[in-house]
Amino acid sequence: MSKSAITITVKLFAAYQEAFGVSELILRIPSGTPVSAVCDRLIAEHPELTQWRDVTRFGINLIFSEPDTELQDGDEVVLIPPVSGG
Repeated sequence: MSKSAITITVKLFAAYQEAFGVSELILRIPSGTPVSAVCDRLIAEHPELTQWRDVTRFGINLIFSEPDTELQDGDEVVLIPPVSGG
């Protein structure tokens, strides 16, 4: 069984949005990819985001998800870094 590619939408907020300069990305990734790997891929493209790797929470289709949750075709992923404020 070969792994096929799936398409996901990644919504970017805060530091992620600032780094990429857009509010969302459409990515093609291998089927069975965990959501944490999407975060790793974005950090690989923008190493200044490394500081957020261990504190970013993940949402899939508006539900908070564990980092090892496998993505499905059409999923909407949200990367939520901590928000600073008073």
